[in-house]
Amino acid sequence: MEYRKLGNTDLEVSVLGYGASPLGNEFEEIDVREGERAVHMAIDLGINFFDTSPYYGRTLSEERLGQALGVRRKNVVLATKCGRYDFDAFDFSAERVRSSIDESLRRLRTDYVDIYQMHDIEFVDREQVINEALPVARELQRAGKCRYVGITALPLGILRDVAQRAEVDSILSYARYNLMVDDLDTELRPVCAERGVGLINASPLHLRILTERGAPPWHLASAEAQEAGQRVAQHCRARGVDVSEAALKFCYDYPHTASVLVGMSKSRHVESNLKAFDFEEPDGLLDEIREIVDPVRNQIWPTGLAENQDPH
Repeated sequence: MEYRKLGNTDLEVSVLGYGASPLGNEFEEIDVREGERAVHMAIDLGINFFDTSPYYGRTLSEERLGQALGVRRKNVVLATKCGRYDFDAFDFSAERVRSSIDESLRRLRTDYVDIYQMHDIEFVDREQVINEALPVARELQRAGKCRYVGITALPLGILRDVAQRAEVDSILSYARYNLMVDDLDTELRPVCAERGVGLINASPLHLRILTERGAPPWHLASAEAQEAGQRVAQHCRARGVDVSEAALKFCYDYPHTASVLVGMSKSRHVESNLKAFDFEEPDGLLDEIREIVDPVRNQIWPTGLAENQDPH
């Protein structure tokens, strides 16, 4: 396993990170024991970065991850979030940021988290994030309840703006650097490099578009983007490779993100995600994929408040 430094922090995180949202039955009901086996296998094989949130499974992911980690908590870099608690339930008030970390620590069975992240900040007034939530998170850092403070969102503009106007240690960006969308490289990476902010890339499979099964029914990408993803999968199949392996390796090879977060709840997920490190690209495959994707490249769906959307 390769490890990279997360921005200006002293954290060294595995290039493959364990996304724990599936532990909360976010996509399907899981076998809890198999989920625990997956967590232990991941640690045994060198994955040390684990990311969760009270939103995932409405606290179930944190509960299950805390139980699975047990005494191995000390061997991992543990990140959780605050601010989002249900599909349309957001609270970034000072009081809630304070109470949320105590609730998360109880569920995770630990006395601190390594990264405390403001979750999906595009859904609220960014001034509250900058002037209320983040200062309280720094209080919690001084109190020893978190080591570092981060933000997460889908739109890149609000992440860039908050990183420029406030002090953040990490940014978790999802679905903005993969085979179909790569604007993170031009719109966010330069600011992170300038300010020493660690960058975490989530959803390297573009929320399952870049899989053999294709996009789930709830996916918000356009029909054209979903169809392009399936053409990419078909093309990879014709070339004798698995589209997911090609997509993961593309993200692993990008040197400007510290970790690539992939959701896992089964041992075979851990194995297949690690296997992608050894993927060898057939000559010309990436160029062929780019040609398929170019008509819909960097298309993204709107989320959050209108004023927090990226311009199109």
